[in-house]
Amino acid sequence: MTDNAVETPRAGTRTPVTLLGLGSMGTALARAWLAAGHPLTVWNRTPARAALLAAEGARAVDSAAAAVAATPLVVLCLLDDASVDEALADADLTGRDLVNLTTTTPAQARARAEWARARGARYLDGGIMAVPPMVGDPGSGAYVFYSGSDAVFQRYRETLAVPAATTYVGADPGFAALHDVALLSAMYGMFAGAAHAFALIRREDIDPVSFAPLLADWLAAMAPAVHQTAAQLRSGDYTQGVVSPLAMQVAGTPTFLSTAEQQGVSPELLTPYFALLRRRLEEGGGAEDLTGVVDLLAR
Repeated sequence: MTDNAVETPRAGTRTPVTLLGLGSMGTALARAWLAAGHPLTVWNRTPARAALLAAEGARAVDSAAAAVAATPLVVLCLLDDASVDEALADADLTGRDLVNLTTTTPAQARARAEWARARGARYLDGGIMAVPPMVGDPGSGAYVFYSGSDAVFQRYRETLAVPAATTYVGADPGFAALHDVALLSAMYGMFAGAAHAFALIRREDIDPVSFAPLLADWLAAMAPAVHQTAAQLRSGDYTQGVVSPLAMQVAGTPTFLSTAEQQGVSPELLTPYFALLRRRLEEGGGAEDLTGVVDLLAR
């Protein structure tokens, strides 16, 4: 078979997959598909990585164009959006189904969908909610957001679910990236709060390992508050079910700042959020929950 021949799966066989990009995540994806018996064609800018997977049963080709020509399903897991342009510059995308797992912004995903359509391909964007060791492990909790062509998603749903569970979030190609970044942004906010908490006890005779379960349990107990925030955003009534109104919470912020000063800890992770709370209070939101901050950010 030449490098430009398209493999047509026989009845009962696994769907062939082409994968471009064999970094840590791409390699994990490749091994999951190989372990499940999917014929896999791979390409990577650094040929040595493709050679390693060839030794495990993949078919390595010398160019991205040849890889694209091999199968209708082409999965991209490259460094960034510019890398997609570079890799596919000489590829004939006519009739191909592109599944782009490269990390991009929502705007880049939407533009890439239009670019793919103009070149005769259908497009599905993905946001991977996992680190490489989680890929291919059904019990790890790994999943991927998908958005864009519902036809592509439905056609390859079982194949895409091999490395990680799938969650389709809509026909807008930018929604997978948006969900990805929204969740990761919340994660970094949580990490910021945890960093501040550990900094407060850092110089005291408090074992951080003993403190960690208290912190983890507290964060877990607070997490369900997002449901009330969502309900308030939907209804537009930010006073619904309020237990600790904004005015009371703002009144307590000097204690947090004074404690940080006394412990020799920078308040720089707290002060921007506290400033937003004060601003909302000044606008008359004293009886509200903290939900009004969302509107301040979204202006």
